[in-house]
Amino acid sequence: MNEQVKQPEQQGERLQKVLAQVGLGSRRTMEEWISAGRVTVNGEVATLGMRVTEDDVVRADKRIVNLKTSNNNLPRVLLYPKQAGEIVSRDDPEKRVSVFDKLPKLRGMKWIAIGRLDFNTSGLLIFTTSGDLANRLMHPRFEVEREYAVRVQGSMTDEQMEQMVKEGITLEDDR
Repeated sequence: MNEQVKQPEQQGERLQKVLAQVGLGSRRTMEEWISAGRVTVNGEVATLGMRVTEDDVVRADKRIVNLKTSNNNLPRVLLYPKQAGEIVSRDDPEKRVSVFDKLPKLRGMKWIAIGRLDFNTSGLLIFTTSGDLANRLMHPRFEVEREYAVRVQGSMTDEQMEQMVKEGITLEDDR
C-alpha cells in the first residue's frame, strides 16, 4: 500500500505578515523587528516564521498588538489621481510630498500602492488594504495587462513608430 501521511495543517498566519497587515510596517521591517527581539508572542520572544492566531497575545516594543479582525473588514480599494511632483513612497529622505500623506487615514490597516508612477509623472493609481489583491495585480505570474499613455517630446520617424509598435520598449530594469 502506498498511503500518504497527511501533515498537520499549520494554524494561523505568519507573524511578520500579520504585523504588516495591521499597519506596523512592511513585512521586511517586521522581520527585522522579530529578528531584533522586539516582538513577543504569549510572553516568549518571537522567531521568524512563527504562526499566530487571533487568540495569541502579541506585543511589539512592549505594546499589545490587536490581531482581532472582523469578517466585515473587507479590503478597501481606492483610485487616486496622482499629480506630477508627488512621490509614491512612504519614506523619502528628501521629504517630498507623498501620495500616502493625502490618502484617508486607516486604523489597523495600511494602504498598499498597486504599482507606482515616477515623481514627474501623473496618472491614476490604485491603492488597496489587501496584500493578496495587490500581489495578484502586480506579480508577473498573474499576467495582468497594463496600458500606459506616453507623450514623446520631439518627433519620431514612421520607422521608429513602427518599430515601437512591433517591439515595444525595454525599460531600464529589462521589463
